[in-house]
Amino acid sequence: MRWSQLHVPTLRDDPAEAEAVSHRLLVRAGYIRQLMAGHYSLLPAAVRVRTKVVAIIREEMERIGAQEFLLPTVHPAEIWQRSGRWTSMGDEMFRLRDRKGADLALGMTHEEIFAHLAPELRSYRQLPQAWYQFQTKFRDEPRPKSGLIRTREFTMKDSYSFDTDTAGLDRSFALHREAYVRIFARLGIPAVPVQASSGTMGGKVSVEFMCPSPAGEDLVVHCPAGDYAANVETAGSRLAAVRDAPGPAAPEPFTTPGAADAGELARVHGIPLDRQVTARFEVADDQVTMVLLRADHALVPQKLADALGAAATRPARPEEIAAALGSAGAGVPGPVGLTGLPVVADEALRGRRDLVTAGSRDTEHLRGVDLARDVAVTLWADLREAVAGEGCPECGRPLAVERAVEVGHIFKLGTTYSELYGAFVTDADGKRVPVVMGSYGIGVERAVAAIVECHHDESGIVWPVAVAPFEVAVVVAQHSDPAVTEAAGKLYEQLRAAGVDAVLDDRRERLGIKLRDVELAGIPYRVTVGARGLAQGLVEVTDRAKRDREDISLDEVRDALVTRVVARR
Repeated sequence: MRWSQLHVPTLRDDPAEAEAVSHRLLVRAGYIRQLMAGHYSLLPAAVRVRTKVVAIIREEMERIGAQEFLLPTVHPAEIWQRSGRWTSMGDEMFRLRDRKGADLALGMTHEEIFAHLAPELRSYRQLPQAWYQFQTKFRDEPRPKSGLIRTREFTMKDSYSFDTDTAGLDRSFALHREAYVRIFARLGIPAVPVQASSGTMGGKVSVEFMCPSPAGEDLVVHCPAGDYAANVETAGSRLAAVRDAPGPAAPEPFTTPGAADAGELARVHGIPLDRQVTARFEVADDQVTMVLLRADHALVPQKLADALGAAATRPARPEEIAAALGSAGAGVPGPVGLTGLPVVADEALRGRRDLVTAGSRDTEHLRGVDLARDVAVTLWADLREAVAGEGCPECGRPLAVERAVEVGHIFKLGTTYSELYGAFVTDADGKRVPVVMGSYGIGVERAVAAIVECHHDESGIVWPVAVAPFEVAVVVAQHSDPAVTEAAGKLYEQLRAAGVDAVLDDRRERLGIKLRDVELAGIPYRVTVGARGLAQGLVEVTDRAKRDREDISLDEVRDALVTRVVARR
């Protein structure tokens, strides 16, 4: 490919709206352009990178015996209504109607659609099966941001395993986990497997692959001294032991003027946050629920949803609280003596006594509260956010918290979808059993962005050889010198004949512009062919990642580059 024929519209300055490094560099280096919020056009260089990413993923999927499908992106509402996710997916699902008035959805994911195909499996002898695809997904993100990291339209490699029993699912899950480790290693993404919530996907077990990055929207809690790692949505931690005084025989009310929140109660009345119980009202699947935590702890909404088996939770509105309590116009009571509503308490409060909670009036609190004695707790669950410095749940050493980008997620779905869609097989004993499913996803464009997040410097992108749009750029230093253009063109052809993905920068531009663009675009090797070096039979080879240069004989440079490129693919 000749650069003079390529559309690579590089920019001199960073785009003003870009915050993430990958967003800034992919726009500036001429890889992507925004159509509207959350929707990006991939330009030719980006398509080349994406193609190589897809090829690596495809190779590893086929290595574990997966078969490639291609399913529709427009789905009938009925298939999503059957699983209940037509409702639970909420506003993130794009919905539309055809000319006949039928409700349709743009596919966010394809569990339902693959499960709809699975009833054609009849016998255990046909299992295990692993099916996958590369397909466009649509999610109406409320706040698309960071370029390709959070978009409304993206490509996902989603695969699905089908087994006779849970032991088979365990094997399929392990195969995919190992394949993902290989994929991300080949892509140059330092992804870490972490425990995660399954959310609206269903199932009980899931693992996310997280790439540490300041642009990440997830928090990973991990133990620097061990193997523990989990998304903050599921992460646990050990707290320092607390000794409570016996407290009074019953809660004692006391007035607290000027204490509208926990911080003011601590500041004005001297009640430490770790001795206060905060009560908040959340709505889980239309049920108003009181949630109790220590005042110095933060609620993780996903933990609450998982504990209640709810699709999602949200803070209750004042009118919903009043209606649930039958107390329109009255103050919101604390948890002591509350009846008629579920009460979910964080495990950090279990066994605690001599605590302070809100009373029945806005200017009153109760001291000496014993949770077991005074509060009708419906459910105990781990609800709080684990924070840096708390003890690792496995070894007790201090935890660390790091921002990360989710680049992959794998789930043990179980039989939920197979039972709903009639995917049953006859087992070895002649019994009809539901197929046991797993689901496994990788966001392709997000992986591209994650690579840039991990591989860049002050001059631009530094692509790993395996995914670079071109492996070598041959730069013509003096386009007006026939000897230089001939030598560069000949080397370019030799490299291509040897299987190297090369580009010839034959543009009639100043050399400085060419060198800047090659660096910005992140091409791993640059060969500069100039009149001065050519007179000595030499060309200059620059390694983009190492930032070193050396002069190599024109007769030897092809073999030297082939060796280096092959070693880093």
